[in-house]
Amino acid sequence: MLFLVGVPLLFLEMAAGQRMRQGSIGVWKVISPWIGGVGYTSFMMCCIVSLYYSVLMAWSLFYLVQSFQYPLPWALCPLLRNSSDFDPECERTTSTTYFWYRHVLKATDEIEMGGLPVTHLSISLFATWLIICISMIKGPKFTGKMLYVSVILPYFIIFCLLIRSLMLEGAYFGLKNLLAAKVPALYSVEVWRRTGNQIFLSMGPGFGSFTAISSYIPQSNNCVMDAFVVAFLNLTASLTATLFVFAIMGHLATENHEKCYLRNAKTVQYLIASKMLPPEAQLPDSLYHDPSSIYSQWFKSLPEQIKDVVLPYLSNCNLTYQLKEVMEGPGVAIVAFTDIISVFSGSTFWSIIIFMMLANLGLSTMIGIMHGIIIPLQDTFSSLRKNIILLTVGICVSLFLGSLIFVRPSGSYYVNLLDDYWASLPLFLTVILENIAIAWIYGARRFLADLIIMLGRPISPIYRWLWCFLSPFVLLVLFLSALIHLSLKSITYLAWNSSISNEVIQTYPSWAKVVLIILITITILPIPAYFLYTLIDVNFSVSVIRSRTTVIFKPEAKGNPLRPHPQLQLRQSQNS
Repeated sequence: MLFLVGVPLLFLEMAAGQRMRQGSIGVWKVISPWIGGVGYTSFMMCCIVSLYYSVLMAWSLFYLVQSFQYPLPWALCPLLRNSSDFDPECERTTSTTYFWYRHVLKATDEIEMGGLPVTHLSISLFATWLIICISMIKGPKFTGKMLYVSVILPYFIIFCLLIRSLMLEGAYFGLKNLLAAKVPALYSVEVWRRTGNQIFLSMGPGFGSFTAISSYIPQSNNCVMDAFVVAFLNLTASLTATLFVFAIMGHLATENHEKCYLRNAKTVQYLIASKMLPPEAQLPDSLYHDPSSIYSQWFKSLPEQIKDVVLPYLSNCNLTYQLKEVMEGPGVAIVAFTDIISVFSGSTFWSIIIFMMLANLGLSTMIGIMHGIIIPLQDTFSSLRKNIILLTVGICVSLFLGSLIFVRPSGSYYVNLLDDYWASLPLFLTVILENIAIAWIYGARRFLADLIIMLGRPISPIYRWLWCFLSPFVLLVLFLSALIHLSLKSITYLAWNSSISNEVIQTYPSWAKVVLIILITITILPIPAYFLYTLIDVNFSVSVIRSRTTVIFKPEAKGNPLRPHPQLQLRQSQNS
């Protein structure tokens, strides 16, 4: 799907911006005025995504700052005031989960509970927008250099993390189960829907960022190679991260596997001390040197009647079962990362490295999104080019104020609402219309001919087939599946329940679904609105021409036998 759909669509956007030398709003007006609203939809998507994506970066930045201490603040449960006892709410869960919900988010139990923005997250969010603003003010050359660092550095870090994770005990078991888990998933429609969502949200076609950035690139630049490089880097990052996560999961499962045997050994000792088991059921003292093999040998040597007595008291220590338990761990990615950090020795160092990587990834994404906002505005209103600094500061301040709603105690639930349920539908519709505009309105053959002249090199005709047939079909399937998923299934979010100190799945209230529908409608409204505007403008122009024109039939000269029919002439009326 990545190379058959993702690359052609990414190439399409890059080539359109590079060919037309305009941002997302201007490009589609030139290609086809009838779908000129697509550019405005891309612009609005960038604005809304920037509001909540900046909060994701602010979370990473906050964790990065908190990492410069030892021990890490999420490593242990906090003590109660004026007491040596740990907080009972933290003891009922893990310290990393408690730190996330109670210290970072100060999360409420439900989305309906409001509150003012959390102070430390507001400061982190301000620092995030300050970094973004400074980066954008420095201009394309500076942001280009910064993107080299913010894109390449995370790849280097994640490669180091992979090498380190492969050295852990149990990593091979996790990787072996990765292959076993992937094969059945190929037959799941839900998996393919999520895969499509992930490809488009991670690569970024439809947001207009690549179109905007490409408008600054020389026309001779090989945008075909650029599209493949972006796709390859995206694929490399996804595969490396997947291998890293499963290697860590295999290690955690192995650790839990051995801990489970030791817990069972204590249970057996208690049963022997209580005279519920005979003394011959005693485990060997060498158990602590190699719990896995020694425990298995001990259990196999037990008589059947003793096995029947002891089995109800023992936990299931099967390694596959332990891996499943680990995979059903924290539902929030950032909590999972803090759990992973605890696996490595020198946790402070690895915490700084990991959250520096996440902050860099967030910065590179936000720079792309900001280009999708600022460049189309400059193309549409040329007067804004005179004071770029004032424009950038004004946009950043406005977006910062708008994003404060997401750092309230219930703000993370709104982030999930937009990220999980809002983004897909406008994105797929935008990319479908872009594809149709190039392939069927402007003409795929004509567009490729323009690109061959522009680039000065041949381009494979397979892109015409992909743009005309395969890409629209896959995009339509993804759009319909996202629409059905949103319409038929209840929308849910992962919330914190303080009474049981655990994550619970809550259903969004009915008003949240109404807000979601309103946001989706507002985002895609420019498409039909601009279509009607163009239709009215064309009809009005035609009616004006007809009202201001006189039609005269004038006979031809007699000496011209080749054209015996009357000549149709148009003459402007005296009022023109």
